[in-house]
Amino acid sequence: PATRVRSTIVEFMRLEAAGGIVLLVAAVAALVWVNVHGDSYHDFWDHHIEFGILLFDELFAVDEGLKAWVNDGLMVIFFFVVGMEIKRELVVGELRDPRRAALPIIGAFGGMLVPAGFFALLNQGGDGIDGWGIPVATDIAFVVGVLALFGRRLPAGLRVFLLTLAIADDIGGIAIIAVFYTDDLSLPHLGTAIGLLALILAGQRFGVRHIAIYVVVGIILWYAAHESGIHATIAGVALGLLTPARPFRGRDVMHSLEHTLLPYSSFLIVPLFALANAGVEVTPDSLGKAFGGSIAWGVVLGLVVGKFVGISVTTIAGARLGVGRLPAGVNLGHVVGASLLAGIGFTVSLFIAELSFADAPALLDQAKKGVLAGSLIAGALGAVFLLVISRVTPTSAEHGSMESVAHK
Repeated sequence: PATRVRSTIVEFMRLEAAGGIVLLVAAVAALVWVNVHGDSYHDFWDHHIEFGILLFDELFAVDEGLKAWVNDGLMVIFFFVVGMEIKRELVVGELRDPRRAALPIIGAFGGMLVPAGFFALLNQGGDGIDGWGIPVATDIAFVVGVLALFGRRLPAGLRVFLLTLAIADDIGGIAIIAVFYTDDLSLPHLGTAIGLLALILAGQRFGVRHIAIYVVVGIILWYAAHESGIHATIAGVALGLLTPARPFRGRDVMHSLEHTLLPYSSFLIVPLFALANAGVEVTPDSLGKAFGGSIAWGVVLGLVVGKFVGISVTTIAGARLGVGRLPAGVNLGHVVGASLLAGIGFTVSLFIAELSFADAPALLDQAKKGVLAGSLIAGALGAVFLLVISRVTPTSAEHGSMESVAHK
């Protein structure tokens, strides 16, 4: 089991590292597209598509723009993979051991609380206060992509620390979306969604092994969640958390699903999300308007300064107080570099921005520009700092790359 967990982590990080490059290309493509031919960009992503099914003489249909189908539909698969990752780490991974998990969890908490506080401080009493959740996120694809550039010059423990922190951060981000960015609830649809989750649990208990059955129930669950007012992606997280982390009836379901879905999530869905959401006009006039307000600055301050202060201070304090221990080969300098790198918010930050300002295009534009600028600055500062640290404190052989860990 330990070897399987390590190999899954290695596979995850390899895919996420390569996926980070594809994600960057998609983000640049979105920026080029919207600035060269903005009308075609918006017309394409605003094009409406309706899917429905006639059942018992009643039409169950969802009519959304293409961008909304990506955000509300395809991103469910991304969050399903995230849910499985969380479940595996809680059951058989780093989050299972309180001593190992303590510092990344404390760091993640500080890395959410302080950025949200900075944003709220700049936007208190204004229209932008709803965006306080935007700078709490860390984009694991970009972070792992940057770490991959260092190869063996950074200890494997740092990658595990950041992955654990990002997973704990994901848990917090998902909770924020579920609790604070939920529309008016439809109790009948919410009750249906809960009933379907119970049905899935019952199916597992009674040995139902056919994936197709769970897929059908999952689609109905997505529809119920979509109509309930809870963001539909929460259905993906719930399904991921319900997936058995250990072999079930002689079959490692989670490993099979991750092996199948990770490439689609990393190389198709998340880049499509970036293409649909990262398109913002970049001109002197538009930048002046965006950074003339407090929303963009709140996001930048949260991602660059808030993440750095929140993660590094809480992690170092926890280590000094003996609450937990840092992974082998990781020193406080690595923690500082990781805390800077964790300011790359991008995917989930853009996702929360869309939820925060769905009905306020001007505010959404400011938030997106803040996410792009903040993520770029944080990534650059983190990469430079870790480069300096890697030269000052060379990595010993026993603390080498994730690949070496996988074969120990």
